[in-house]
Amino acid sequence: MSQFNVLNRYLFTDAHARGELVQLNSSFKSILNNHDYPAGVAKLLGELLSATCLLTATLKFEGDITVQLQGDGPVGYMSVSGNNKQQMRGIVKLTTTTSANTLQELIGKGTMIITIRPDAGKAYQGVVALDKDNLADCLAHYFDVSEQIPTKIWLFSDSEQQLTAGALVQLLPDSDNSIENKEKQLIDFEHLCQLTNTIKSEEIYSLEAEALLYRLYHQEQVNLFEPQAVSYLCGCSADKCLAAIAQIEPSEIKAILAEQGKISMTCDYCITTYDFDELSLKSFISKVNP
Repeated sequence: MSQFNVLNRYLFTDAHARGELVQLNSSFKSILNNHDYPAGVAKLLGELLSATCLLTATLKFEGDITVQLQGDGPVGYMSVSGNNKQQMRGIVKLTTTTSANTLQELIGKGTMIITIRPDAGKAYQGVVALDKDNLADCLAHYFDVSEQIPTKIWLFSDSEQQLTAGALVQLLPDSDNSIENKEKQLIDFEHLCQLTNTIKSEEIYSLEAEALLYRLYHQEQVNLFEPQAVSYLCGCSADKCLAAIAQIEPSEIKAILAEQGKISMTCDYCITTYDFDELSLKSFISKVNP
């Protein structure tokens, strides 16, 4: 997996369709670091990470994206956030410990919430019920409902080896709305889906993109673009913590300092703890009467 932590985009030039392939190792491992998630939970988090990468790559925007799973099962909340630069982070909130492995067992009755915040323009949010057998089918349903574009997704995740990967095939919009053209497009799309469906987990975890795509589509005309790096970026900082502390009443800040000698904040994502003593918070308590 020397060339992993990348997302590859490609076009099927003779089939009016596009594809994506994401293969991740250390970026997934960084998300799991410092968290003792059960195996089934870590596996689903890996699937959500790959799914978010694939989803982000289909959207032509500059900004942030968050994909959340919420339900009444052992996993009350799971989220992966990232941006168009494929800088990702993720977290899980458990309501109870669990040995469950399937989406329905882990989430229960739940929803997938996709929030897109472009740097320019209004935020957009889509909500999809998690009523399919797996996350890949739920995300494909999202495309059917929101974009009305035939889309098929494959997700792979190995929590023990801390590997995750995914593939996507999507029909491209066409100005030719004739019945004959639509029928041909759907036939081509189904053919590409059948080929992609032969991916084996050991292949997507070990083969580099060019070799894997040749194995799948050696009889097709595939135009592979430059890969995009996928990385882990938590995004926490001392400045962001100070911005949060600034929202606390100065008298309360002073009271906490008097009792504890400092204010500590721990990032839920990377478990980094930031400590602030009275000297570093002097400007925040200067308005408090002695």
